Amino acid sequence: EPIPTQCQVSQYCAAQGEEWLGIHWEHPKIRMPRHLRQTYIRAVGEMVNLLIPFQGKPRPQVNWSKDGQSLDPNRVTVRNGEKDTVFFIRKAERSDSGKYQLSIKIDQLEDNATIDLRVIEPPGPPENLRLVDVWGFNVALEWSPPKDNGNAELKGYAVQKSDRKSGQWFTVLEHCPRPSCTISDLIIGNSYSFRVFSENACGRSATAAGTTELAHIEKPETVYKPEKYLGWDFSEPPKFTQPLADRTTTRGYNTQLFCCVRAFPKPKIIWMKNQMEIREDPKYIAVINEGVCSLEIRKPSPFDGGIYTCKAVNPLGEASVDCKLDVKGKAGFPS
Repeated sequence: EPIPTQCQVSQYCAAQGEEWLGIHWEHPKIRMPRHLRQTYIRAVGEMVNLLIPFQGKPRPQVNWSKDGQSLDPNRVTVRNGEKDTVFFIRKAERSDSGKYQLSIKIDQLEDNATIDLRVIEPPGPPENLRLVDVWGFNVALEWSPPKDNGNAELKGYAVQKSDRKSGQWFTVLEHCPRPSCTISDLIIGNSYSFRVFSENACGRSATAAGTTELAHIEKPETVYKPEKYLGWDFSEPPKFTQPLADRTTTRGYNTQLFCCVRAFPKPKIIWMKNQMEIREDPKYIAVINEGVCSLEIRKPSPFDGGIYTCKAVNPLGEASVDCKLDVKGKAGFPS
């Protein structure tokens, strides 16, 4: 039989995972930490220090590259050990961003991994900030995204205002997702300036875009127009809210009959005795005050007993109430 080559022996031993010819073989394998399996983000000026363990016997050959090219020793330092490799950058720069390839190799056996490094910094300021409209207590602003996003996705914008009287800046909107906004609840008589910052995962832009003109919040001109109210119609026909009550009195003692009426216009009050109208008779005194109608009978006699009626009449109608008056004789006198 033909004698196997060294490569065939290595592949066989690595596949069997056994000792043969006095050599212990172990597949090369990179144990990539979990936080490096996705994009690894660092800020400009920060240190990048990555420890990546691996396994393999005999000791594998370790090789680093960036985008298929060898690493720049002036930027990246690599230290390889028996079971790990260290990737080190003292101060990261935007140019250090990219995909770094790590490979470990034992003869024909090889394992590879890729690290996606992104170095970010605060974005530039927005562009072309302008005052679109001013109405009432409101202002509309628009701007364009920054030319430089800092190598990271923008998270939004921070909008600030400053009134000319105080000169101090106050944040009115944070994390505004769109390149436009409306600012409300401004104070009448004040003039305002506005500025906008860009934001990404590294923070706000170092400078802001500002408006070139002031927004004047003027008092709106209002012309008072009194509302025309229709007069309330209080007209109603007579209605007795308190009827007459039957009474018993003693001969020779003055007595009064009372009732209450409600009506508009003011009604005419007519008193009657046994369906006969009581006219100008000095024996009777009729009074109406604030809707209270009273009829005083002076020194009544048994002849003054009977059915008394109070009638109220106005242009909308009429109403009446009745009562019975009984006059008793004094003791010692016949009724």
